[in-house]
Amino acid sequence: MKKLILVLLVSFGMVSVAAAHSGGTDANGCHTNSKTGDYHCHNRK
Repeated sequence: MKKLILVLLVSFGMVSVAAAHSGGTDANGCHTNSKTGDYHCHNRK
């Protein structure tokens, strides 16, 4: 049972977190970061 718990904990620890931003993008797929003021573009495929 301890081995199963350990495997589950390690498995969940290896999951990466993805966070989306709330800002929309313009016609070029770009936007301004409200925290830093930087203008950047996201890859559009």
